[in-house]
Amino acid sequence: MSDPSTYRTVALPVEAEIEIKRSRFLTLLAPVANEEEARALIADRRGEHPKARHHCTAFVLDPDARTRRSSDDGEPAGTAGAPILDVLTGHDLTYVLAIVTRYFGGTLLGAGGLVRAYGEATSEAVAASAVVTYSQRVPLTATVDYALAAAIDRMAQAAGWSTRADYAAEVAVTLFVPPTQVDAGLRSLADVSGGTVEAAVGEPQWAR
Repeated sequence: MSDPSTYRTVALPVEAEIEIKRSRFLTLLAPVANEEEARALIADRRGEHPKARHHCTAFVLDPDARTRRSSDDGEPAGTAGAPILDVLTGHDLTYVLAIVTRYFGGTLLGAGGLVRAYGEATSEAVAASAVVTYSQRVPLTATVDYALAAAIDRMAQAAGWSTRADYAAEVAVTLFVPPTQVDAGLRSLADVSGGTVEAAVGEPQWAR
């Protein structure tokens, strides 16, 4: 992933199924937050399909996709987990798990056939999924009056930044800017307020 301040994942779990020479390949593609969640979903899937021959898996974690795990689950080495993982990384996805459950149809597919089957099964699920992008944003928070809050909101819209406002006697306005634009955000707040705003810079967070 070339931009460390963004990452792509799937919005919701999706399922897909293909059949090749009477073998059924059922794919579950789901967002996961960590390895524990991924392994819990794999265990659940085994429980849902106890008669399936294989439950081959791959998952990718971290904004830079540095954590990668895969399992052939009894298929010949490199014929299942690796092609599943290749599809996930090829679509630049992270915080994602793919489980391909195989019901054996009685016909051996060979190593090349298995690689194609597991890759195709995963690709079908990716094609059916809604991919979302998360971006890292730094919150800049200041307490201002109502008129200045409206001016800050207009400034933020023009710059392409999002805002949040909590209204009371005054307004707590938070401006969400990319990490590389913190200085620009502070300058813009100073400009729009005539230098009267002192914004608190918060910790970076991920948002859609």
